[in-house]
Amino acid sequence: MAETLFSFDSRNYLECQHKFRGTRDQEYYRGDFWIEHASNVDVRSERKAVGPISLIRQQSATNLFFRRSRQHIREDATDLSVLWFVRRGELAFSNQCGNKTAKSGDFAITQSMSPFFIECRTDNEGMHEMLHVTVPTHILRGHIQHDFSVGLFMPADRPELAVAENLLTRAFEDDGRLGEDSLRLLVDTALGLIGNAMRASEELQPVRQSIADRRLEEVLRFIEVHLSDPQLSTTMVARGCAISPRYISFLLRRRETSFSELVWEQRLAKAKDWLANSDPRDISISEIAYGVGFKSPAHFSRMFKRVFGANPRDYRGDCGVQDAAPVPVGTPERFAEYAAASQLLQ
Repeated sequence: MAETLFSFDSRNYLECQHKFRGTRDQEYYRGDFWIEHASNVDVRSERKAVGPISLIRQQSATNLFFRRSRQHIREDATDLSVLWFVRRGELAFSNQCGNKTAKSGDFAITQSMSPFFIECRTDNEGMHEMLHVTVPTHILRGHIQHDFSVGLFMPADRPELAVAENLLTRAFEDDGRLGEDSLRLLVDTALGLIGNAMRASEELQPVRQSIADRRLEEVLRFIEVHLSDPQLSTTMVARGCAISPRYISFLLRRRETSFSELVWEQRLAKAKDWLANSDPRDISISEIAYGVGFKSPAHFSRMFKRVFGANPRDYRGDCGVQDAAPVPVGTPERFAEYAAASQLLQ
């Protein structure tokens, strides 16, 4: 459940500077905060903590102001980024690089380690509302690589931003039915979507893909989808992507790999992960070998040991699980089917 971070009206709004960070100064960072005197002072901020991240819904019937100076930064070097979803009114932001304004429906990111001045303005109906998210900057950089140290503003017309806001709102409004892991997943997904929106925006749009790049993406996707098929071959990929096997070899050389190297690398990586995260009572090594597209457990064991330096059984034991007794996989006919499979990739 969300909790009240602060609430000010005409009786106590002059106390805002000492109380806006919560009862134990656990939120935000040091700065100067004040509320414009008006006949109707009504400011409320509610907070929902999800791990080190805070979701904060702020509503106000008057203008709000916040300033963070170099002196504040020297006294409090907390490096937080704030993600702002403006719902009503405006967010006016000023720093050494100039002035920016986020209007209703816009999205912005500000960071605490550069001086700035913010004004939260009410709309024509005298209301200001926004959902903002305080995130330790080192966590946010795991999702957004763009430099936002001096502020980043953009219209929230990207569908990723709309979905991200919905996810964050859902997490904020949760009444306790979602567990902590689920809440963190919602927030992490929202941050990932925001990162995708940043990369897809016009200002950050990468160089237009060439035809070869698009074809390579199609090839890699086809291989990923059909990786478990022991019959996977360049002929099969060429047919599925409507290009020639020779062109596939050309595309993969651009990645400094070959078809067989790429397929074996992906199959072994998936098998390694599967071995490390499965119980031998649920699935045997043979089933894992067939599940990632190998034609025989023996071939799988040889290649696994060649690459990782241990056979699958020993590796699984080193990961903390004891292998169960061998379990027959399927029927004799199924074994015969695998034994008779094409040897194109062996």
